[in-house]
Amino acid sequence: MGACALILLVLPATAQSQSRSGLGAQLTKHLSTMKKDRQVLRFLRTHSWLLNDPRFATEAKRQLQVHTLSLERSDRKAAETRLAIARRAEAHRLAVLAAQSPPQVICRVFGTYCGQALAVSRCESGLLTNAQNGQYLGLFQMGSSERRIFGHGSTAVAQTRAAHKYFVASGRDWSPWSCKPWH
Repeated sequence: MGACALILLVLPATAQSQSRSGLGAQLTKHLSTMKKDRQVLRFLRTHSWLLNDPRFATEAKRQLQVHTLSLERSDRKAAETRLAIARRAEAHRLAVLAAQSPPQVICRVFGTYCGQALAVSRCESGLLTNAQNGQYLGLFQMGSSERRIFGHGSTAVAQTRAAHKYFVASGRDWSPWSCKPWH
């Protein structure tokens, strides 16, 4: 039993991902390191006598410290990597959405109300993001107070999301707009 314990104890802590081989690969490496650290820590918990046996105590305590710190570091890095993956996915989703035409964006954001939203936007702005009529701007010709409350931007995505928020806040009713989908 002592030789087996020594072999497991002297395994070095897995090095952290230093390559830039992609976030998925980094996350895989962090998770692998965490798994190995947990195995060593679980081994030390089930063989706690190693911490008190003078033949193994020094190395066992060192391994306990090394793998505890490695697990904490890997857990933190895995969380950071997951967040980076989520941010990258959201940025990609927004880039795909931004590259779409105003009708595509409107249908994607409004879902089952796509046809109605297209009719309102076509009537209000001719489906132009830069349409302006006095204080009214964009695809859905929202006024300054509505833009302040629901947001606005220069892109079809920003304007459609703001209009959708306004639409939902109005009870999924087109009454705030001059143009109605049935005109």
